[in-house]
Amino acid sequence: MSYIRSKFEHPQAQQNTLGFTRRDYEGSISTLCAGCGHDSISAAIVQACFELAIEPHRVAKLSGIGCSSKTPTYFLGQSHGFNSVHGRMPSVATGANLANRDLMYIGVSGDGDTASIGMGQFAHVVRRSLNMVYIVENNGCYGLTKGQDSATADVGSKSKAGKENMYQPIDLVSQALQLGASFVARSFSGDKEQLVPLLKAAISHHGFAFIDVISPCVTFNNHPGSTKNYEFVRDHLNATGTVDFIPMREEIITRYEKGSTQDVTLHDGSVISLRKAAEDYNATDRGQSLQKVREADTRGEILTGLLFVDTDAQDVHSVINTSERPLNSMSEKELCPGSEALERINESLR
Repeated sequence: MSYIRSKFEHPQAQQNTLGFTRRDYEGSISTLCAGCGHDSISAAIVQACFELAIEPHRVAKLSGIGCSSKTPTYFLGQSHGFNSVHGRMPSVATGANLANRDLMYIGVSGDGDTASIGMGQFAHVVRRSLNMVYIVENNGCYGLTKGQDSATADVGSKSKAGKENMYQPIDLVSQALQLGASFVARSFSGDKEQLVPLLKAAISHHGFAFIDVISPCVTFNNHPGSTKNYEFVRDHLNATGTVDFIPMREEIITRYEKGSTQDVTLHDGSVISLRKAAEDYNATDRGQSLQKVREADTRGEILTGLLFVDTDAQDVHSVINTSERPLNSMSEKELCPGSEALERINESLR
């Protein structure tokens, strides 16, 4: 069986402003289980990058270990990529980002890779405000090792074997908000209409952008008793509102729909338009966002959509004043200035 996708495409396939078709943003054929929510997320990433007209070679995609961490193989086949060890993707992303700030970084992880073995690394990459998009494909179980409960499994949720989870879950959205993430969202892999504009907004955001995507495991966690199965998630979704993303190059059209609208302008001039379900919802208020997430959780609901965005956020390059030039474009003399420069640095730290 070949996992290489055919290069054939219709001669009149739709092109974006750079002349690329969707095929240019695809990767290898997926080897995940048929119906896996992760494949829907890969398709949404392909669609978002196509619509934003991103040059594929300007993207660096990184991952750890798990079903979710296999997915970068299935999108952006012409981009840079690195599959790291379990839970250590944030370290690799940090090193790459500091070495070359000209690339666009997309990190893909899972609830085990982030909320268990990688929790410490996740906490620090958030608080350092690394300029990247961090996507968690959250299914509440370990799909590669036969479906044991992960750290995001809800109390009372049952495994495929019928065993009930006794432990409190880690809510990654609440963690991201408390740690200072400047863009926080949650979505469902089966809601492409919501997920694509959220991805486009996250990619355009300057700073750390976190998206928690509920992505049911069709093999081990899609049964009655699970709170991460397709039926449960669809029945318990509650969105902050409908999200639109308007790139800087497109005309912004005023909307006159019922309910209040909040327009948020990003660093590059793009606009996120949130048509709010609740008129008192303010996506730029971190405390209120955290409160709304907790209130929804108390009601047994999964709050999705744009939860928080800080338009004045600084990324790690601004904080520590790194060079604007990628390290691979510098000469040996610039990278190794000699012992005198090292001595001055050491003296400044005494």
